Amino acid sequence: MTEDEELESELPTGRPSRIVIAASVTARGGALWVPVAGLLAVAGKGTAAKKGLLAAAVAMPIGHLISVVVHRRRPQAANLPARQALPEHPDSSSFPSKHAVTAAAFGTATALEDREAGVFVAPLVLLVAYSRLRTRVHWPSDVLGGLVIGALVALAQAGIGRSAKARATACRLAAMVRPVFSDHS
Repeated sequence: MTEDEELESELPTGRPSRIVIAASVTARGGALWVPVAGLLAVAGKGTAAKKGLLAAAVAMPIGHLISVVVHRRRPQAANLPARQALPEHPDSSSFPSKHAVTAAAFGTATALEDREAGVFVAPLVLLVAYSRLRTRVHWPSDVLGGLVIGALVALAQAGIGRSAKARATACRLAAMVRPVFSDHS
């Protein structure tokens, strides 16, 4: 059993909560981030909202392109209530989770521009990522890979080489991700 299969097997198989289902459904195609950006703009955080939407718009096609190159099967969970809770039954490549790519790009770009906005958006990013695991449409590494790709797109957009804040965020992200990809045996 692979590490992905082992982690995936630990998730509940029953129907997820309405909040988890709603997060997964509304984030399809990046649609969730438009009203979130609107709320940010109304709260006076318009620049953060624009940067978040731009990062998501750039990240989404990158995620789709990667999924064409890295064709990976989805978890075999079609008969589980967790998967049947979604109105969609995706059969595209599983890696990376495009939901996670877009969410991380939006969240990272927003946080780089405005820390308060980032605090508001971060739980939504994590909820979307979790929803893709909980509904059994992705392997854990698909979601983690999507989060990393999305964050990297936002960091590149912010100009890692030009901004001390972006460089510091990139270093923190690398420090968090490095243990996940290192060999612990």
